[in-house]
Amino acid sequence: MNTPGTIDRPLTHDPKKQAPMKPSTSEPAGSATPDFSHTDATGSRQMNRTREMQLIPEALARAHMRERLRDAERERRAVRLATAVRMQRRAERASMRARRALAMAVMQ
Repeated sequence: MNTPGTIDRPLTHDPKKQAPMKPSTSEPAGSATPDFSHTDATGSRQMNRTREMQLIPEALARAHMRERLRDAERERRAVRLATAVRMQRRAERASMRARRALAMAVMQ
């Protein structure tokens, strides 16, 4: 690979005397992504950090609302359970009254 006229050892180092580069057919023209400098990356991270900082109150509000919804659902379940227990007791009392009435009717 050390033959003169290759990439490793060009015939001349003068760009004007070298053969022009041919565009690649596998990659469309203008498809190369621009290089990002370190300062751009830092600025981008800083911008993302700023955006995250601005979204923190929104995230806290969402978390607070989720917690309140869970509490409300828990409260509704507790109320339904209490109502069910109350209705069961009432049904048991009605059943006992009916059994007593039937026993009284049979005894007479």
